[in-house]
Amino acid sequence: MENKTGSLNKVAIITLSFWVMKVLATTLGEILGDFFSMTLDLGYIISLAITVVFFLIILFIQLKVSKFHPVLYWLVIVGTTTVGTEISDLMDRTLGLGYALGSLILFSGLVLVLFLWHKKEKEIRVYPITESRVEIFYWIAILFSNSLGTAFGDFLNDNLGLSYLTGALITAAIIVIVVLLHYYTEINRIILFWIAFIFTRPFGATFGDLLTKPLVKGGLNFGRGIAAIITAALLLLIIFYSAKKDKELQTA
Repeated sequence: MENKTGSLNKVAIITLSFWVMKVLATTLGEILGDFFSMTLDLGYIISLAITVVFFLIILFIQLKVSKFHPVLYWLVIVGTTTVGTEISDLMDRTLGLGYALGSLILFSGLVLVLFLWHKKEKEIRVYPITESRVEIFYWIAILFSNSLGTAFGDFLNDNLGLSYLTGALITAAIIVIVVLLHYYTEINRIILFWIAFIFTRPFGATFGDLLTKPLVKGGLNFGRGIAAIITAALLLLIIFYSAKKDKELQTA
């Protein structure tokens, strides 16, 4: 999609497929984050460093390309979810801040980014995005959103003692409420987008925990490697299906 100056859109359009891919990307990010810090036993600081390097490389490529590339875009999303997992765990387990305080800090950071974005651009638009400066705001907000969603999901499970399935059901209920508000109220659509973006993160994360955690903790005890492969395959399948349907619509 081009704007009036001929610049091409760089981000995904918001459809039902977008939210399904978002959940799968967050599930994959949660599994990969735990794989580095727990399965490989690298610790949260080293794992954060690894995931940040991966995220920055993929983000650099994303910022340099001239148009939307689905696989690249969703790799950046996976990068933000993986980094978000490590940031949340680092704040709680290494810095000892706890998930409640960590969530408050990350929420404040997100509000600040959105405030600066609106102040600079006079609006917050999540599609289409054609200007580099706007795209930078977009990715910083997504990183804070995914980190916040991780911390909130862990707060539900660890601080409130809810099972992974219960946590997933609670966040799913919030998402359903947001959908209803979108269709039946006049609440600002951008506010609803960011609320949905935040809460699809803990939904995906708790689903990842449901797949990988031990049976005694309410999980299914799948290996993280197998769970990551299955989730990545599903994500790629939907990415290619969505891209094919978009191309058919454009040529129809």
